[in-house]
Amino acid sequence: MKKFKLNVGTKSVLFGAHCFLIHPFFVLAAWWKLYGFPWDPRLWIAFFVHDLGYFGKPNMDGPEGETHVELGAKILSVFDYRFRLIKTKSIHKDYLLWLDGYKLLKDVGKFSLLYKSTKRWHDFSLYHSRFYAKKDNVNYSRLCVADKLAICLEPAWLYLPRVNWSGEVHEYIKLGENGNGKYNSMELNTENQKKWFASVCDYLTRWVEEHKDGKEDNWTPSQNLAETAVKELPKFCTCEQPAKVKGRNQCWRCKCPFEKVPFIL
Repeated sequence: MKKFKLNVGTKSVLFGAHCFLIHPFFVLAAWWKLYGFPWDPRLWIAFFVHDLGYFGKPNMDGPEGETHVELGAKILSVFDYRFRLIKTKSIHKDYLLWLDGYKLLKDVGKFSLLYKSTKRWHDFSLYHSRFYAKKDNVNYSRLCVADKLAICLEPAWLYLPRVNWSGEVHEYIKLGENGNGKYNSMELNTENQKKWFASVCDYLTRWVEEHKDGKEDNWTPSQNLAETAVKELPKFCTCEQPAKVKGRNQCWRCKCPFEKVPFIL
């Protein structure tokens, strides 16, 4: 009987750094501190769903993990649609169709149902990742700023046990060591986990202070994660069989992510 094993992304959402019962409340607290109390209920939904895309991911910051932002964006996009019911033979209908960006959804008797999408809430969630925003050459969203400050608000005694239980801390630290690309520019202290977390909080606190008003992000490296990846494959996996790549980051046989090399080019 094959042993059931949760991957690191699922563990992160269930009880790790992105725990759905803990992390959203720190994002809420961060938003309150930065921009005032979040009266809009759509913000509360964003706080809870923006990181759910990690569920099922084999890594946190590899090619698959980077796409975690897309699920939350799809969920929030339901708030981007605007509908108008207007008479079919109305001049106002032509204005909405040709000048205001509406599209015809359906004719219902003497009326026409029009709609349009603004992508405002979609992008609000999608670009809570500063690296994803860099990849698309757009500015990060306010949710990104609150999300980064949320990490700094968490005490080490609450954060570190969770990321150890999920195992994701090893990938984070690996990416912060010299020569590994993504977090190299942050100049993190990887001597031990406490010093690593303190240096992460110090960097993010300064990043938030600099960018809370929407200033252009010149701190985040423009290179895509894959462009700075370690170009080396481990010879053996934890299943003690010659390593075969699937999805460029996990063993073909046991589906276990490579721990020594978190992402593979």
